[in-house]
Amino acid sequence: MIYVIYNTKSKYIKDSKFMEGLKNEFPIDSTFLDCIGLNYDELFNKIKSDDKVYLVGGDGTLNHFINYVDGLTLPCACYFYAAGTGNDFVNDMKEYADKNIVYLNDCIKDLPIVYVNGLKRRFINGIGYGIDGYACEVADELTRKNKKVNYTTIALGGLLGKYKFPNAKVIVDGVESTYKKVLLAPTMKGKFYGGGMMITPMQDRFNKDKTVTFAIVHDASRLRILSLFLKIFKGTHVKYNKIYTYKTCKHVVVEFDTPTALQIDGETVLNVTKYEVKIE
Repeated sequence: MIYVIYNTKSKYIKDSKFMEGLKNEFPIDSTFLDCIGLNYDELFNKIKSDDKVYLVGGDGTLNHFINYVDGLTLPCACYFYAAGTGNDFVNDMKEYADKNIVYLNDCIKDLPIVYVNGLKRRFINGIGYGIDGYACEVADELTRKNKKVNYTTIALGGLLGKYKFPNAKVIVDGVESTYKKVLLAPTMKGKFYGGGMMITPMQDRFNKDKTVTFAIVHDASRLRILSLFLKIFKGTHVKYNKIYTYKTCKHVVVEFDTPTALQIDGETVLNVTKYEVKIE
């Protein structure tokens, strides 16, 4: 049996043509389930080892899945069927992917945890804090107004005037540092976030030590940062080592002196002054 789990909140799923095409890609006896309110414990108890599960959606849908099933044993082969706008996970996994489908079972083991504003969540791509969180906050507002969203345009607009650069205190594996005029301060399990920004090209999600990479863009003029920002999509920004710093680690604490939005695999958390990431 094939089980196809989808997210009714996704704009792709709301498109009847997309759903019709999706159903045509699977056997006629496949079971389609809405992930909203789905009891994964009950579902996995009845699934057999030779069944298959396909999760359809974007990075946000994937993040909800990994947190719902955290602590559960996957009873069969599970796959991610990318149907989002950013698809940073699939970008990072393209050498393992079959077009837009990725085998999930090995990817969701031992994922890092972020603690922020009383929340505790696993993440599979990364934590964005700074102008990327700002971009997600603005994008959410535009979506509520049914307006077109372009994250790059929003981020560039923020960079050119609307985003206020905070100062930061950062503790990486016990070592404290301070930074001024911070643009970005993500912690990454993969290379990509923000719809194709290769913020940490050195990060390997399958590294044997299970470490993450913390990166920070800091202490530069808006014009200088603009020249770096446009290079992030190709990962060539790393040569700007006076304003771009990265550290491989297992424990990160980031604290801003001004509340700023944060994103977890694309899902926005507002009014954040501090986040912590642990490998557990």
